Amino acid sequence: MVEKVIFDALSDNSIYDIREILSEELTKVIKDNRDIVILCIGTDRSTGDSLGPLVGDKLKFLVRDKVFIYGNLENPVHAKNISETNDLILKNHDNPYIIAVDASLGVLQNVGKVIIESKPLYPGAALNKNLPSVGDLSIVGIVNISGSLEFMVLQNTRLYIVMKLAEVISSGIYHSIIKTIGGRKSYSKVNNKDIPKVLDAD
Repeated sequence: MVEKVIFDALSDNSIYDIREILSEELTKVIKDNRDIVILCIGTDRSTGDSLGPLVGDKLKFLVRDKVFIYGNLENPVHAKNISETNDLILKNHDNPYIIAVDASLGVLQNVGKVIIESKPLYPGAALNKNLPSVGDLSIVGIVNISGSLEFMVLQNTRLYIVMKLAEVISSGIYHSIIKTIGGRKSYSKVNNKDIPKVLDAD
């Protein structure tokens, strides 16, 4: 169970800190033999809301046994298909552990920070959209300040902030998977025997 923790994406230690938090949680999940589903929410049609698809795009290569990614730049998961995607996940995976990643608006001092918490994520809350809650653990990147005209705020969010958050979140997730599950393996023949080779390295 992860109590609410906040990391500054500009900190040199942020990727390491996220890796450690997630690794501790994922170790329990792996022992229970649950699928790990990383659900990246957002749309590439809005700069501020593109955090989730960017993270999903950076993690596409991470898919392996027991690790699955939903949502990227090519096939984003957004308000119009989040319910359908959630149903698909529950249909395809038995008792999955869902890590939901999304952008959010917040107070000025939290812009550029990552918030991780063991609780569902409520996508579209900033825009007053009534969407289903998703996830066992939420990873939220604060991309801009909240207030009035949230739609316009998201549209006018700095790409630098979104890209920095996406890099830190995706790297933290990647290294937590490598630490807890290990690298993706392929097999080569040596003396007619299959010898595993690690393709990913920490």
